[in-house]
Amino acid sequence: MSTYAIGDIQGCYSEFCGLLEQIDFEPVKDKLWLVGDLVNRGPGSLDVLRLIKSLGDSAICVLGNHDLHLLAVAAGIGELHRSDTLDEILNAPDREELLYWLRHQRLAYAENGYLLVHAGVLPAWTTAQTVKLANEVENALRSENYVEFLSHMYGNAPHGWRDDLTGYKRLRVIVNALTRLRICSSQGEMEFKFKGEVPNIPEGYLPWFRAPQRKTQESTVIFGHWSALGLLVEDNLMALDTGCLWGGPMTAIRLDDRKLFQVACTQPVEKHW
Repeated sequence: MSTYAIGDIQGCYSEFCGLLEQIDFEPVKDKLWLVGDLVNRGPGSLDVLRLIKSLGDSAICVLGNHDLHLLAVAAGIGELHRSDTLDEILNAPDREELLYWLRHQRLAYAENGYLLVHAGVLPAWTTAQTVKLANEVENALRSENYVEFLSHMYGNAPHGWRDDLTGYKRLRVIVNALTRLRICSSQGEMEFKFKGEVPNIPEGYLPWFRAPQRKTQESTVIFGHWSALGLLVEDNLMALDTGCLWGGPMTAIRLDDRKLFQVACTQPVEKHW
């Protein structure tokens, strides 16, 4: 039995299938840990969702910002963007079944010294706290009032965490940290405009994982989201978004021995940022 963590898929179905073939994935004995952004911008989002859903407990997924965007658009909250490729899901006969399944996925997952998230973790959060806070958002997404939650989900403020935050402001900070974070100040103030490479980070900010006194350093954090960062594997860090959507490879890492597997992009799309 092996566990494979895989970077952002974003609807790149053929590459995802090629990666599963390369690792010789067997659902009856192996596990997939998926860092989120399963859908959007790539050409095969519907097939990606159907395949991952069919894997049942063999696939552990955390939601990314594009997955939440799909849920918001489907609920009539968000608007489709020019680069979105979500129509096939929105018009699918099994649309509601797929969206229900997506709403019931995690935002953070911890096991055996690993912490799986889509984007990042605020420096003040421990691993246990991260999972607990993620559960607050998960409960909101799974509730009968999930559309109301989605209607309050968007926005950049508050920019940092406070233990006394309540209501939708509290949930918004959790969502933003786990699904949008790339850089923050040493005190954990988040910045969302920057999407580029590390040398170009604006003054006063640093990659969230370089924040001093980061309390998740006891875990190996596995994440994606930051394609300009690329592959980064350290003792307690695995960044796996290698930009398959933009022409880079799609990447998997076997957690047992940290062996890397990659497949080349077959249909790169134009960048819009």
